Amino acid sequence: MAGELDQKKIQKLFSTHAPGIDEVVADYVQGYLSDAATAITSSDGRDGGEDPVEDLIRPMLEDACGSGADVAALCTHFSQMLSELEQAGAMKRPALAKLAAPVNMAVQLAQINKATKASQFGTTDMAHVKGRQVASQVDVKKLRKAELRIAAKMEKRGSKSRYEASKLINENPLDDNDLLMRVNPILDYTSTRDKIKDVKLDSFDISFSGKRILTNANLHLVYGRRYGLIGRNGIGKSTLLRNIAYRELAVPTYISILFVEQEMAGDDTPALRSVLKADLFREQLLRDEAAVNEELRRLDAPEQLDERGEAMSKHEVEAKKAEMGDRLNSIMTKLQDIEADKAEAKAGAILSGLGFNAADFARPTKSFSGGWRMRLSLARALFCQPDLLLLDEPTNMLDIPAVVWLERYLSKWKSTLLVVSHDREFLDEVATDIVHQHSEQLDQYRGNFKSFWSTREERRKNQLREYESQMQYRAHLQDFIDRWRYNANRAAQAQMKIKILEKLPELEKPEDEKVVTFTFPNPEKVSPPVLYMTDVTFGYSPEKKILEHVNIDMQMDTRVAIVGPNGAGKTTLLKLLIGKLDPTGGMVHRHGRLRIAYFSQHHVDQLDVSLTAVGHLKSMYPGNTDEEYRRHLGAFGISGMTGLQEISTLSGGQKSRVTFAGLAVQQPHFLVLDEPTNHLDMESIDALTAALKQFEGGVVIVSHDERFIDSVCTEMWVCAGGKVAKFAGEGIKEYKRMICPADE
Repeated sequence: MAGELDQKKIQKLFSTHAPGIDEVVADYVQGYLSDAATAITSSDGRDGGEDPVEDLIRPMLEDACGSGADVAALCTHFSQMLSELEQAGAMKRPALAKLAAPVNMAVQLAQINKATKASQFGTTDMAHVKGRQVASQVDVKKLRKAELRIAAKMEKRGSKSRYEASKLINENPLDDNDLLMRVNPILDYTSTRDKIKDVKLDSFDISFSGKRILTNANLHLVYGRRYGLIGRNGIGKSTLLRNIAYRELAVPTYISILFVEQEMAGDDTPALRSVLKADLFREQLLRDEAAVNEELRRLDAPEQLDERGEAMSKHEVEAKKAEMGDRLNSIMTKLQDIEADKAEAKAGAILSGLGFNAADFARPTKSFSGGWRMRLSLARALFCQPDLLLLDEPTNMLDIPAVVWLERYLSKWKSTLLVVSHDREFLDEVATDIVHQHSEQLDQYRGNFKSFWSTREERRKNQLREYESQMQYRAHLQDFIDRWRYNANRAAQAQMKIKILEKLPELEKPEDEKVVTFTFPNPEKVSPPVLYMTDVTFGYSPEKKILEHVNIDMQMDTRVAIVGPNGAGKTTLLKLLIGKLDPTGGMVHRHGRLRIAYFSQHHVDQLDVSLTAVGHLKSMYPGNTDEEYRRHLGAFGISGMTGLQEISTLSGGQKSRVTFAGLAVQQPHFLVLDEPTNHLDMESIDALTAALKQFEGGVVIVSHDERFIDSVCTEMWVCAGGKVAKFAGEGIKEYKRMICPADE
């Protein structure tokens, strides 16, 4: 037909020049070419100077397939097809067909809604019909920009044809939570309670950015058990969680999954309402209840029309009412089953446990900082109670009371939990099993972290003994074969030994433990007074003071931990100490030769992630050779080619190590560290602990890691209520018991 492109020809071109292209991209290009053809045939030709192939299709294909000869050939064919269409004279708009009868849009919309709801709440398990769902690899942000460009062009042309956007694009921007919800559709979890919800993943591989993460790995998650996932920084733990969350691994589709990885996007929704909205099934039931009640009110009106627009008889009205009544009873039964009436109280209790006060419940989510929005993401997941909850370092943004509350809450978690954490105390309280990721494999252990630590070492010794024993047996067999293989009298025995050797299972030698070491150079001594505050007061406004009348004194042998609830002013106190903030009252004295190195809990913001680790040190601390920088990074576990990778490709723990390497270059007298253990693996935390013990300068730490504080610090200060005071108790354990009584 004039004005249309040969879709079969386009598909053949794709199969010839780009057989492995993402199906969504191919569909999108086909749709856009059709729209471009429609625009050509319904106007006076293309807009001056605009070329749909060069402006949009070529960049998208290059992004999906790379800039090669096949992409160039495809674009040439597409341009030729559009040119032939233009030259064929198909420049007139197609005649509009007259409708045989007026279209009742209200009736059509009602039919669509009815069909949609039937698919959601009917007896058919659509998840099983569709099978495994895999998240598209298309960059949705780029696709959304392309959609906006197309819409603008069509508006400029005055095109009246309706443009169909990609199915990956919504009217509102999508964050990762929205994308996860699309991969994990609304599930009627009242109907899945009797299904087996164990997750059994056998012989799967995972790669990321060309690097193999897992090879022929197995993961078995028994419903109701809580698994702690541990491993070195950069080993791929977060990648494994993402692959499960986006169903790129074969998790049964009737199992609901929620993944808490990053902070939620802020908007005008109140905090409490944002938590309630996270339960999509409850929200759908409430919408259906409102729709059915509205329909019942409409049926009570004096005159009713059916779907054809004709008056309904009394019998038809009564039958419709009975149908709506049955539907309402079903909805109300499900709402009662999920205890929808207790939802607000449950959401409020979760928010309170995570540190939100009653006044915060009504605040819009966009008014919270990133750390508090992270807590909101966690609250939403806990409220939903998915069949499989995935958490990535959930304690990083929490203070000690919130960590204790979360430990107690998760220790009673009834469904399956898989949590990445390097906090040993947290894993001891929460985990029933440990999954150790290493050497592209996953090893599972029963028990908490303490049990794993002892079992793992014994297991490794047994594996080493078994490996060495088999190597000796293999050598013995091979020696016999080599000696008697060509001897007529012993040939049969040699052949038997060959068969035994071939049947022996292949054992891999347990990997040697890599020792991680951190080193901070010892500074020269400075005479006292070194660093002190006298009657310091600070507030960002006169009405709201954060700290008042603070008096502290520090020497070169200071080892102090600052604890207290979030928002009490701990980070503000550190910034006053290092001179990033000036007090509104009182005085901060720093020795004239004092060098202070500061580790911020938001240290990633201080890194230019487009640089390599070596490039970062070179730009911040110039004067050395690349080899010296690489050697220095190697002392903090950034060895080999890792130091030459872009920082954006490093894990959170590796970025922390780069920052620590930068601190050491400064040769400080004082190390001021704000949540330094966040993102570090256990070996790195141990290495940091040992380095701080050997460091002869002062150390000031804000942390919630109980073991780390106990190992490094000799005294504790409590920052709360605008005051800073030395804790008189016996350390972090007593402080923890004091603020979080066991009967809470």
